Amino acid sequence: MPQNMPQHIDASKQQDLGYLGFPSSLKSHFNLDPDRLTQISLEKGMGKLTDNGTLAINTGAFTGRSPKDRYLVKDQVTAEHVWWGDVNIPFDSGKFQALKKKLIAYLSDKEVYVSDAHACAHPKYTLNVRVVAELSWSSLFAYNMFLRPDGKDLEKFKADWHVICAPGFKADPALDGTRQENFAIVDFSEKTIIIGGTGYTGEIKKGIFSVLNFILPHDHKVLSMHCSANVGMEGDTAVFFGLSGTGKTTLSSDPERRLIGDDEHGWAGDTVFNFEGGCYAKTINLNPEGEPQIFNAIKPGALLENVGFKEGTNEVDYAATEITENTRVSYPIFHIDNIMEPSIGKNVKNIFFLTADAFGTLPPISRLTKGQAMYYFISGYTAKVAGTEAGVTEPVAVFSACFGAPFMPLHPTVYAEMLGKKMEGDKLNVWLINTGWSGGPYGVGSRIKLRYTRSMISAAIEGDLSAVEYKTHPIFGLDVPVSCPEVPTEMLDPRNTWADKTAYDRQAQDLADRFAKNFEKFKEYASEEILSAAPICSVQS
Repeated sequence: MPQNMPQHIDASKQQDLGYLGFPSSLKSHFNLDPDRLTQISLEKGMGKLTDNGTLAINTGAFTGRSPKDRYLVKDQVTAEHVWWGDVNIPFDSGKFQALKKKLIAYLSDKEVYVSDAHACAHPKYTLNVRVVAELSWSSLFAYNMFLRPDGKDLEKFKADWHVICAPGFKADPALDGTRQENFAIVDFSEKTIIIGGTGYTGEIKKGIFSVLNFILPHDHKVLSMHCSANVGMEGDTAVFFGLSGTGKTTLSSDPERRLIGDDEHGWAGDTVFNFEGGCYAKTINLNPEGEPQIFNAIKPGALLENVGFKEGTNEVDYAATEITENTRVSYPIFHIDNIMEPSIGKNVKNIFFLTADAFGTLPPISRLTKGQAMYYFISGYTAKVAGTEAGVTEPVAVFSACFGAPFMPLHPTVYAEMLGKKMEGDKLNVWLINTGWSGGPYGVGSRIKLRYTRSMISAAIEGDLSAVEYKTHPIFGLDVPVSCPEVPTEMLDPRNTWADKTAYDRQAQDLADRFAKNFEKFKEYASEEILSAAPICSVQS
């Protein structure tokens, strides 16, 4: 039995939830196994079984996170340390207590599903998390995504943090202090996260991610990262930073390398460790040829979200976008064959910054100096394309500090400085990978083929790019290899792929100017080494 697959114990041996304020009459189900949680979801009409026995559900009105409705309680723990603003929105402690009380009252005459779990594979930093959920499939998600205690751990389990999740409960903004009816609020003093009005399961995992992004750097001087990671046969670790849609899960799922995790990690000393016990992968246009590991992980026990079906069948149509383009699947990490057990790696050799440049201007691969690495890490660039959000009709540049600003409570420079220290010396290579467009912007050019991106990453990891010739991009200042095994030479220089070279120059300059404008708010914190790594901007009149 894989280390991440626990043995379940009789739920009757578990404690009740009276200590949280729930009545003794509450009907609670503790640590049910995936089969039972799937069965309950089907019995209650909350899901559909696919042709291979996987549960598929619809998360309701929300098919993604709602960043403007995510709050942190501002109190003596957080007031002086959190980077307050549009990302980390302050919430009153008294209003949190009142809303939590209403949430518990709402759940008190319902059935709840309790999942006890761990976060952080490194035993020194393990966090015990108890998720109390209104819906059985929310509990299944928690089982899939967090580390699963074994039977003995469950018998003596004591939570460090609680997540209380009730999609059916809606706040009253006028009374409760929220922006609208849905909310996700983190209280570091109470060590509790409350979620209401949204069934999107990602709020659960990203809530705990936000907690760890505060605790680990602030209390333990451990770098927390929005990244995936894997380990080669020689024991070398590769780390992949990137925002949603840039390829973290896809590119770290490599049959030649063992997966540590696909989304959230810590870096302590020379050790990279997974926060989670599962993967939360996008499934839009998923196919067994391009992403076999993810495709094969979708089996009984996994949870599909908001997917469509081929007409008149229970066969998933992964191209369907009727509900959302953000179709997802969560599955426990042991659904993948070649994983690290435990989910820990050492000897980091390569860091990849993934960006889906919808403007088609960045090279598909480039090598970064330390200053450039810090600049692009703080910038955290990718792009949204038409159709991903209402009102988006052309590519939109997105800058998310540290490739994960919505989950980072501390100032971005805290994480950047910690990463900078990891880069000191000559043993670490940092690469910028464009998984976006070539030959023109979105709508004109084409998406860079996955097989080419995989070849470039493999070449970087195997050292095949260490001896090749490089040339410097005239605007971005990046070192671009002139050749790479199994990749057409002409596509390595993005300008070569555009029919209209003048249009490329204009578009590249526009993106460089966007970088500069975004970085203005960080300039006072940046060293000369970082500032000198900025792209060359157009002369402003």
